[in-house]
Amino acid sequence: MPNSSLVILVDDDPALLNALTFSFELEGFRVVACEDAQAVLDLGDLPERSCLVLDQKMPGMSGLELLETLRARQSTPPALLITTSTPSVRRLAQTAGVEIVEKPLLSDQLIDRVRALIDDRGHPRPRLPLH
Repeated sequence: MPNSSLVILVDDDPALLNALTFSFELEGFRVVACEDAQAVLDLGDLPERSCLVLDQKMPGMSGLELLETLRARQSTPPALLITTSTPSVRRLAQTAGVEIVEKPLLSDQLIDRVRALIDDRGHPRPRLPLH
């Protein structure tokens, strides 16, 4: 069953961006892949039923800086930060209320966390009828 949720992927590594896009599309998500923060800002208002997957270390604006900018615009879909974290990045993410999924990305952890964040926004996943 197709998923009506949108995943907005932001990473400056084209190989990782392509791999993540492929993985999320296989799971039925709609995907917008962005190579930098400005591409996300250019999207305008983000759909309510979406989730941001942000790389922390990017040229120009970092993932956390992008999230801060989006929140200032009142555009606040749930977000995950993908990075090899340091204590300072963990503190910044905790202050921002953003969960970190550590690189390297293994198993289905990232997809599972995106599903959970979207579901937690009051949008239950469709269920099959009992009959």
